[in-house]
Amino acid sequence: MASISLTNVQKSYVNGHAVIRDVNLEVGKNEFCVFLGPSGCGKSTLLRMIAGLESITGGELRIDGQVMNDVEPAKRRVAMVFQNYALYPHMSVYENMAFGLRQAKIDKATIDTKVRRAAASLQLDQLLERRPAALSGGQRQRVAIGRAIVREPGVFLFDEPLSNLDAALRVQTRTEIARLHREFGDASAVYVTHDQIEAMALADKIVLLQTDTNQSGHGSIAQIGAPLDLYHRPASRFVAGFIGSPKMNFLPGIVKSIDEGGVEIELTTGEIIRARVDGRQVSPGMQVTLGVRPEHMRLAGEADDVQSIRCSVRLVEHMGEHSYIHVEGGSRTPAMLIAKLAGDSHLVRDEQVRLALPANACHVFDNRDFALRRLD
Repeated sequence: MASISLTNVQKSYVNGHAVIRDVNLEVGKNEFCVFLGPSGCGKSTLLRMIAGLESITGGELRIDGQVMNDVEPAKRRVAMVFQNYALYPHMSVYENMAFGLRQAKIDKATIDTKVRRAAASLQLDQLLERRPAALSGGQRQRVAIGRAIVREPGVFLFDEPLSNLDAALRVQTRTEIARLHREFGDASAVYVTHDQIEAMALADKIVLLQTDTNQSGHGSIAQIGAPLDLYHRPASRFVAGFIGSPKMNFLPGIVKSIDEGGVEIELTTGEIIRARVDGRQVSPGMQVTLGVRPEHMRLAGEADDVQSIRCSVRLVEHMGEHSYIHVEGGSRTPAMLIAKLAGDSHLVRDEQVRLALPANACHVFDNRDFALRRLD
């Protein structure tokens, strides 16, 4: 089975417009790598470059150690599952799954064994004689996955395969994809999505891409890491704001003091907040941004001796096991914040509250929007 290596990979079109810039990435055998990012960041283009459906205009692509820049798609030992299924409407499920093997002139007995084994793993064995029009969206997607499985490729490529499914089917099919990956052997998988829930649930490694507005819209890598690494230790304000729902709250401020325990920041809202981050990258008087996730905030009582921001409730969203509290906080320059609180909150509009900001849960970003290292 195959690993994937990209070295300084770039993609530019004939008009000079560059969409991918200096991508360096290693995807190991049996690793599930997810390309995540906003629309237009180049994640599908990068996937298609690995598949051979888009040319590479700079850098080097290796699959299982072999350079693949100019190798035809059919010879790369990759199988791709598309967003729109790409099934032949006049063929049965069996024929769709067997088509690629027949084109490769595999003998009938081997084809039959592979198709039926894949169909059983995908719970399609009772649907082999049906045509795509007689299947649900989830069943069609499983046929598309089955068509990839029977080829026994070294690399599986998924281009937003769940985007056409409803919420319940997305969860079910996502679970099936995760289960199938465990059975792929040493095959690596690259999966494109804009849905961070899919990324966090499936990925061994997330590659978060961004559009670099300072480089004429080039797509570049913002951060690579395990899902929880990106969540707990974002490398930049972009990563912190993209990962997490609702997104992180950001409050501008100025560094007041630095010691071995972290930094003190005077927020533009008027409060002074301590954060446990390495202060060697900043100096007193420097402008920074404090970040805190909604789920790390809590209500503080008047007697609680904790750092907090006084806020006025503007909106309460009751979500069953938790509530989203939209508040306007700060004594000097008010800022809008969101807190995610456990339970069904009984707060009402215009109620005055204090939101505690634990020092070890606060992130700090410098004046270039890069994160300061957290103190353990």
